[in-house]
Amino acid sequence: MSVLVVGLSHKGAPLATLERVALTGDALDKLLHDVARADDVAGALVLSTCNRVEIYAEVGKFHGAVAAICELLSRHSQVPLAELTPCLYVHYEDRAVQHLLAVACGLDSMVIGESQILGQLRQALHAARQQGTLGRTLSDLGMLALRAGKRTRAETQVGAAGASLVSVGLQAAARQLSGGPPEAEMLAGRRVLVVGAGSMSGLTVASVARAGAATLTVASRTRHRAERLAASAGGQAADMSDLVDLIAAADLVVTCTGASGHVISADTVEAALNRRTQPRRAPLVLLDLAMPRDVDPDVGSIDGVVLTDLDALAADDQAGLRPGDAEVAEVRRIMADELAAHLSANRAAAVTPTVVALRAKAAGVVDAELARLAGRLDLDPVAMAEVQKSMRRVTDKLLHDPTVRVKELAGSPGGDTYEDALRVLFDLDPATVQAVAQADADLAGWPQSMANREDGR
Repeated sequence: MSVLVVGLSHKGAPLATLERVALTGDALDKLLHDVARADDVAGALVLSTCNRVEIYAEVGKFHGAVAAICELLSRHSQVPLAELTPCLYVHYEDRAVQHLLAVACGLDSMVIGESQILGQLRQALHAARQQGTLGRTLSDLGMLALRAGKRTRAETQVGAAGASLVSVGLQAAARQLSGGPPEAEMLAGRRVLVVGAGSMSGLTVASVARAGAATLTVASRTRHRAERLAASAGGQAADMSDLVDLIAAADLVVTCTGASGHVISADTVEAALNRRTQPRRAPLVLLDLAMPRDVDPDVGSIDGVVLTDLDALAADDQAGLRPGDAEVAEVRRIMADELAAHLSANRAAAVTPTVVALRAKAAGVVDAELARLAGRLDLDPVAMAEVQKSMRRVTDKLLHDPTVRVKELAGSPGGDTYEDALRVLFDLDPATVQAVAQADADLAGWPQSMANREDGR
């Protein structure tokens, strides 16, 4: 099986298209299951974030799997295939693995090195595992990517920056409010409204509190979540039904609800501006970090309002979305190290069926000789047991060094030639080697299969 990724991201797809393709909850689970059940697909993982939607799959055939995945993504997102195809990218085998590593290390994010992608990848792996669609290959690659991402954050300045869309977005908002570069307490004296109470909102609330906001209000459709989040930063909770008054009282509104439609319309903002009790020299700034967008794009055309969304952040030269070349090169070195170690381990593991087949053949020869000896000599059971031990001990000692060495050599480039040599020298039956490999694959899938059976799937 080979690894295939089909996806679209902020790099090549308009935000409007990403909005339509982004799936969550049950819709995402249905896509995951349909991909896993497609012809030529043995396992699937879907990574859906605010600036990418990617389907990773273990596939037997490239062209059939690509066609099936593209058709399923189009059907589930209701974006016509002709409109979707120009936005898609496809990576296969080693390129797919390299892409996953780049994503996990933050090199493919809108904010290079952003810290949220590791959690999002971990959640995607967990979801696929829970749904029974995560095969051994994708599971191993997921762990590899998480390890590379952790090293990036621990060992490089890209990771140390801890940048995220939230931090970059708030810096852009602070510039728009003050007309100058943001300072340490960049929201000092400002009234901030956060709309939404999910994980992105939690990061926003913590960042706003650190930035010295004068007041912080959290509005959500779920009141108890808003109260809990607001209390964590000394703020106050509010109902979404009061949105017009809440916006009227704010200098900055940050939205990140994950809702399927616009939460803040142009009419809502117009009504809020009309309710302001005193003129403000600074504009009303709305920072929309949601995908799909929470704020109607028409809001950006209202006088006295500045709207910043993901598209605007990507086009902002001052946003600081790109680290220096030296930092990126260091991350790529980590990716190369992890990939090389992974490939070496895979090559070493690939020779195991041949080694097992060799030992099985040696055991068969010993058993045949022992049977022949038992028929010719009248040995008592104690003596026969000693002969058996000696013959098996000699065989084990003779095979130990060659089998250990061939595993070591298999981990090096061109290592498959040593495995071939072992099969030829000992005249091993290819069918026996294949049977051992298949047994290993079946055993690797056994726990997940049993889990699915216990869950009634």
